[in-house]
Amino acid sequence: MSRASRNFLPGRIWHITHRCHKKEYLLKFRRDKLLWIYWTLQAKIRYGLIVLNFMITSNHIHLLAMAHRDGQQAIPRALQLMESRVAQAYNERKNRRGAFWEDRYHATAIECGSQFVNCLIYIDMNMVRAGVVGHPREWPYCGYDELMRVRVRRRGQLVDTGPLMELMGAKDVHSLHTMRSEWIALAIRKGQLQREPIWTESVAVGSEEYLRQIRSELGGKMKMAEMAPLGEASAQSVLRRTRGVYLCTLKGKNDDLGPKKQG
Repeated sequence: MSRASRNFLPGRIWHITHRCHKKEYLLKFRRDKLLWIYWTLQAKIRYGLIVLNFMITSNHIHLLAMAHRDGQQAIPRALQLMESRVAQAYNERKNRRGAFWEDRYHATAIECGSQFVNCLIYIDMNMVRAGVVGHPREWPYCGYDELMRVRVRRRGQLVDTGPLMELMGAKDVHSLHTMRSEWIALAIRKGQLQREPIWTESVAVGSEEYLRQIRSELGGKMKMAEMAPLGEASAQSVLRRTRGVYLCTLKGKNDDLGPKKQG
């Protein structure tokens, strides 16, 4: 079993992305997508993972999550459980050997407020950007579809609506439903269908003060990181590595937050 990362800061929101090995469509079958959901539910029970949004495509996943303040290892342990079980089941069924996932997954810290909402909607719009569906409600393997189908909490629900409502400032599930739908409709009207690397390649996204906190809390790992504004009129910035790409790994000892080696 891989060693748990010591670098996920408890209490922070993380946008995690992970691709299948060589970008193969290993998640194209419904049973494997549902298995990922099942083991994510188990990870919530075992490790106290808090799920705020998710998206399962045919060759990668998005997970917007956080851990309780005393659960520093919850996210890496949850990922290890979820992804190892999905890979094992697929390989056994297909009589296949070899890697299912890329060795490294990427994690970006997201500040509460407008950047959290922007990241939430960016995840929702994934399959629309890919041209697979015209609206997120048409893709059944995501947090938005789950919200549309579940007006009241039920067993087996993956997204934690309580923390999500608090972060979005929604007074109840109906308000949460309305806000989310309006934001998605606005994104579609504005044609916001381009890929935005800040959500999948950055160390963190937020205000300068937030980024300074992240850099301080991560310590020596951030020596090669720099802050850059998102735009001239924006009060938000991005923390990014000046060498390589900020990535996390499911394997290895001390390179959890190291840049990907260029070959």
